Amino acid sequence: MLDHFGNFERTHYCGELRKENIGEDVCLTGWVDSTRDHGGVVFIDLRDRTGKVQIVFSPEIDEELTERAKKIKDEYVLAVKGKVRKRPEGTENPKISTGEVEVYVEKLKILNRSRPLPFPVEDEIKVGEDTRLKYRFLDLRRKKMQENIIFRHRLYQTVRKVFNEEGFIEIETPFLTKSTPEGARDFLVPSRIYPGKFYALPQSPQLFKQILMISGFDKYFQIVKCFRDEDLRADRQPEFTQIDFEMSFVREKDVMKFAEKLIKTVYKELLDIEIETPLSVMSYDEAMERFGTDRPDTRFGLELKNITDIAKSCNFKVFRMVAENGGIVKALNFKGGASLSRKEIDDLTKFVGIYGAKGLAWIKVQPDGLQSPIVKFFSEGEMNEILKRLEAEPGDILFFVADSYEVTNHALSNLRLKLGKIANLIDESKINLLWITDFPMFEWNEEENRWEALHHPFTSPKEEDIEKLETNPGSVKARAYDMVLNGVEIGGGSIRIHRPDIQEKVFKVIGLSKEEATDRFGFLLEALNYGAPPHGGMAFGLDRLCALMRNEESIRDVIAFPKTQRGQCLLTGAPDSVRPQQLAELKISVEAEEEE
Repeated sequence: MLDHFGNFERTHYCGELRKENIGEDVCLTGWVDSTRDHGGVVFIDLRDRTGKVQIVFSPEIDEELTERAKKIKDEYVLAVKGKVRKRPEGTENPKISTGEVEVYVEKLKILNRSRPLPFPVEDEIKVGEDTRLKYRFLDLRRKKMQENIIFRHRLYQTVRKVFNEEGFIEIETPFLTKSTPEGARDFLVPSRIYPGKFYALPQSPQLFKQILMISGFDKYFQIVKCFRDEDLRADRQPEFTQIDFEMSFVREKDVMKFAEKLIKTVYKELLDIEIETPLSVMSYDEAMERFGTDRPDTRFGLELKNITDIAKSCNFKVFRMVAENGGIVKALNFKGGASLSRKEIDDLTKFVGIYGAKGLAWIKVQPDGLQSPIVKFFSEGEMNEILKRLEAEPGDILFFVADSYEVTNHALSNLRLKLGKIANLIDESKINLLWITDFPMFEWNEEENRWEALHHPFTSPKEEDIEKLETNPGSVKARAYDMVLNGVEIGGGSIRIHRPDIQEKVFKVIGLSKEEATDRFGFLLEALNYGAPPHGGMAFGLDRLCALMRNEESIRDVIAFPKTQRGQCLLTGAPDSVRPQQLAELKISVEAEEEE
């Protein structure tokens, strides 16, 4: 279909023209990418989302038109008519797809003008992210950003194709729903019709997709927006997109097999990369023991070693007290790192402090012996066992953290990643995917002195652990599974609880009374009593997956209109105050902020 601008009818997109079009009369529309005046002849690169092409204004064709062209500035919007010609020998531009041709302009219409730009519309720009987000309409004109957004579109289409081929039904679930706080805070939406009552924006479609399984749809999927009112970290968004799906009458292996097919297909079709399946599987306990995290980057070594057993009998008081009081002592061997200076070691000590570690002990393995302030506290046998366990050789440096299970693993897993980057141990071309399974069902909340669900309270415990729910909740394993890509969790899910008696037991473990459970989740509990099938599912973080596939460090670069790290939309100015009349309609009053 042709686009009309007076008597200008677009015949081609800018990036479509090739040598096969030489001699044709064409009409193009787009933005001015750059202008050059070469001795009276004006060259303009005209750009649209398909690419750019050189258009030429020559006095030989129309002197008055060429004079008009000299006044055209970057980002003006033009419509032009002209003839496609072959570029003169030696002037071809192999860097662009249209580099063999140019268009000699015979007619020009300036559709709109542009103010001077706050930053150039080009890929390599040195401008702060806040400025980019404020002028997102300009930032999105950049080739890199347009390619990211178009890639995301292609990802959507490929995902939908896979689900459709496998017999899934796409079903929308509501955005205005009941607040069922579990984990992050809900975003609340006040009701005008029911003053004092609130809807909540969903943190996930979890309850609704379980209802759909109980309703007999068997296979559901949705590419869906989710909302969490949480303190944002560097790469989180208050609204994010999930590839969400659920299946009936399945076990873990069925859900995982389909998830592997989905990932394998998107990598093959979008990047022409073959993913080997089935993926390797690692238990949660093994991941924590070897890497200190349940999302390990397995592209490089530097694995952690547990020396708590040695620490219990050593004379180094810091290690021994931690080991005797239920903590752990772990270490890693930074091969060839004995050349690190004291300042560099001090910087690493400060780094692990970010993750709660109170210190970072070290031993340098030198050709003439061991160098460290802690060596004297270990017997020869103890030190030999440490060196053997860590496979230490001259030139290595060994790092140790002694603290609680959580702090030790958190600190050393992040130190491992930092050292991997410092020493260029990570092969960025690798794509290492694996499953993490056999998660604990619950984790202990020290502040609230209670158990809470590690994933969510609708995750099914392993069948052999159901009896332990009442006697030893900490030992119960969940039927949960996460997919990890190069140290990043890209998706996770579980087999769900489909029996009301088991759901009641899980609620009891996390301290939820029958009354509270009914108040929060009554509609799901009611549905479970009417013949719920065994079911399970998973959700992939689409923003994160897209960023990884595009090699972008921030998910904001694959989202058209993202929020800042502080949850603000700099383009629109949201969040913002509203008119008093709007608040009055909602029967809401707002306390004025105290001046500092």
